[in-house]
Amino acid sequence: MLASLFAPIFGRWNIYYGWIVVAATFVTMLVTAGALGTPGVLMVPLQKEFGWDASQISSALAIRFMLFGALAPFAAALLNHFGVRRMATGALATIALALLLSLGMTQLWQLVLLWGVMLGMATGVTAMVLGATIAMRWFSQRRGLAVGILSASSASGQLLFLPLLASITDSHGWRVTLAIVALALVVTAAVVVLFLSDRPSDLGLPAFGDSKVQPPVAEKPSLWLALIEPFTVLADAARVPVFWILFGTFFICGASTAGLIQTHFIAMCGDVGILPVGAAAVLAAMGAFDFLGTVGSGWLSDRYDNRWLLFWYYGLRGLSLLVLPFTSFSFYALSLFAIFYGLDWLATVPPTVRLTAERFGRERTNIVFGWVFAGHQLGAAAAAFGGGLSRTLLDSYLPAFFIAGALCMIAAGLVLLIGKDEAAPTGTVRAGAAA
Repeated sequence: MLASLFAPIFGRWNIYYGWIVVAATFVTMLVTAGALGTPGVLMVPLQKEFGWDASQISSALAIRFMLFGALAPFAAALLNHFGVRRMATGALATIALALLLSLGMTQLWQLVLLWGVMLGMATGVTAMVLGATIAMRWFSQRRGLAVGILSASSASGQLLFLPLLASITDSHGWRVTLAIVALALVVTAAVVVLFLSDRPSDLGLPAFGDSKVQPPVAEKPSLWLALIEPFTVLADAARVPVFWILFGTFFICGASTAGLIQTHFIAMCGDVGILPVGAAAVLAAMGAFDFLGTVGSGWLSDRYDNRWLLFWYYGLRGLSLLVLPFTSFSFYALSLFAIFYGLDWLATVPPTVRLTAERFGRERTNIVFGWVFAGHQLGAAAAAFGGGLSRTLLDSYLPAFFIAGALCMIAAGLVLLIGKDEAAPTGTVRAGAAA
């Protein structure tokens, strides 16, 4: 690990090493998110080559989303136990292996195993829980900004690379696309091994904004106790009504983004005569604006009431989803949708993480947020499967868009039920923190 060598050098340049850790984590989440979004580009080629319909492929993607979310709180506990560097490296290697093995798949069960089970389990380690863990450990100030930057990498990675991947798929086939993504994952694993550090105290640094170095972490519990901890944290958090509001609204967030748009947007555009490369370009534009929107949301969440931020984010997203089916799907209409929707894609993450930290304490935030994020991915799984089912049974994706838009309006109302409250004591869950 070169972190111990580089930290003093960056310190002399007045650059806090936590920002280097954020950069390494950003690259990790960006590339793994790109791997996670690749199946959306390959859905149509797989249908043509193997004869699988949209609902069959969507079932594998739904399993991926479910595991991606269900394992999030356990990923947080394992990050605490083994360290972020080891877990991130192992996850990157597993994702690369799953993609390489899928080059030879011919049966639907192989798609479910490789893209559903293996991708779902491995990408859960390098998702938003990893970003929340890094932000909580390394930053006391500018935490919202750090969360915003890392959250932006997730959606941006899923969207920005799509035009390139779609072009490669059209010209060289889907197997070449997977091989290129696997190579990018291997390079990213090298970056993690060299530059990522678990905690600022490992380098003799305080968290950004603190004046004192936190004492070294006490002796770690056994792996068994580490795996039990998510259940004990959930038992405490479940007694606080605000947890269920955050869980429910993040369920809707997942359904209206990754499950619906990321999975089905390219295929839906194909139904109205838009080629995959063109549809992927629209998603890439969303990714670019998502970066601006999510980083901006992080900046805002450090300064304004996070409940009202979420109210506007969910309300405006719902409005865009309800209006889209009534447009002509022209270049102008889709460009406006890409800008409007992209700014809001993952803007919900920084306020949600901050609300979680305020209610449940710094030390437990990553595990509690892991459970909240599980709700996000359950919503994504429901929309991924439901969108494919709508297309198969009703010959249209539009009912799924109407449902997602209506759910976003409900989420906008739910967040205002969260009462203003002071931060919970560190390491505790306060049963009195009520909605």
